[in-house]
Amino acid sequence: MADPKFTVERCPGLYCGRILLDGNNYSECGACPRGYQPNEQSICLACDSEPTFYDWMYLAFMALLSLILHWFFIDYTNRNKTAKSLIPLHVSALLESVVAAILTLLLVEPYGSLRVRSCPVTKLSDWYSMLLNPQPNYAQKLYCTQEIVYPLYTIVMIYYAFSLLLMMLFRPAISYKFTQRRGTKSIYAALYFHPILIVLQAVLSGLLYYFFSYMVIVVSLITSVIHLCGCDLKSYSSVTKDIFLNGRNLTILVGHWFLHAFGIISLTQLTQLEIHLPILALVPFPTLFFILTIQFSHPSHLEDVH
Repeated sequence: MADPKFTVERCPGLYCGRILLDGNNYSECGACPRGYQPNEQSICLACDSEPTFYDWMYLAFMALLSLILHWFFIDYTNRNKTAKSLIPLHVSALLESVVAAILTLLLVEPYGSLRVRSCPVTKLSDWYSMLLNPQPNYAQKLYCTQEIVYPLYTIVMIYYAFSLLLMMLFRPAISYKFTQRRGTKSIYAALYFHPILIVLQAVLSGLLYYFFSYMVIVVSLITSVIHLCGCDLKSYSSVTKDIFLNGRNLTILVGHWFLHAFGIISLTQLTQLEIHLPILALVPFPTLFFILTIQFSHPSHLEDVH
């Protein structure tokens, strides 16, 4: 963002700014237009940067959150069905998410391009400008609510709207034709969790932005252990066979490994490859540790402890 030619009186509050009208005349203090940020002199300047690597990882996390919930409910609501019979529903959810992401990128500035023009994020309060409207001299409040983190706040909601629309257009037909209506309950579930995700983005987006990488690492580890506990744990050979030779279990396990690696990449941003790449190589270690110690930690062995 370029520096202004003229200095003006600074506006009260963190996010109030003035718009250049003509010459060196500026408007009264207020909210900047969408896609603009106030600088240190409270002058609204157009953002001309692109999302950082961390920004893209945050957007990928919000997209993956929706996709994973789709896959979970497809599998959860059809627990008695074979995995192969549900493949069309899983593929449909993936394609819906990909198409929704592409459409969303095409509809943000610069329009018709997969590039994104964005404003930089500097602190947590940037996500909650509506909570920081100033009240000079305790008189009339000055409303300066705006999308300081443009477009990271609204782009996620646009994506969820497209994802929900595409699901309602295509998933019922796929469920009816290829899976004998087995995906009906998962569609109903999506009609509930998509609005919840939108509210989550509206209320907790700032917290998610700064803590999502830690959440992914911890949750992927916990859910991986929960999944492994559901396998055949009688012996080393049985647990290894049930995990690595069962297509469904192996797919879920690899998915957990991917999420764990995703969290590590988001957290480290791979700024030091000589350190961070070896850390990524340890992603399967919790699974191997679980298998190697199962004979010592299986609940049935507690009876042998005196």
